[in-house]
Amino acid sequence: YTVIGSNGGSCVGTATMFIFVVASPTVSAVAATPTICIGGSANLFAGGAASYTWMPGNLNGGFVTVSPTVTTIYTVTGSNGGSCTGTTTVMVTVDTGPTMTVTSSPTTICSSSGGSATLSATGAVSYTWNPGAIISQSITVSPTVTTTYSVTGINALGCTRTNTIQVTITSTPTL
Repeated sequence: YTVIGSNGGSCVGTATMFIFVVASPTVSAVAATPTICIGGSANLFAGGAASYTWMPGNLNGGFVTVSPTVTTIYTVTGSNGGSCTGTTTVMVTVDTGPTMTVTSSPTTICSSSGGSATLSATGAVSYTWNPGAIISQSITVSPTVTTTYSVTGINALGCTRTNTIQVTITSTPTL
């Protein structure tokens, strides 16, 4: 920009000022693993600028590792060293594992009958029962004392969740 000034007569002065326009960086971001199991971590990558700040967490760098406990949208702000910045977002989805239904039929067994109960689970792709480390959707058990069984289910993403169910042993009444 050039400005020309006059004192009203024939004297004229000029001054020139340069304004440099710097484009804002076009920031890109990606999650290496956009869906993680609860307790897991995801690597986030950013590009298109010289320095980066990630929120939430106030993390710095073009590569960060995050461990959210719920699905979270991360915003990365990139700068090329001046006051111009660019932003973008990336989402990390947290999978809490399969939602399972666990049943026992029956739930109570008489101690004198030597009975059994069938334990079943639904809602996952694969199941492991304990005690016993038995891999099956349903198992038949014959406990001699009241026992709590756990079943760990795995969904299609490989995320797990554990539920429990109790089989109660009742004593035969004395007549």
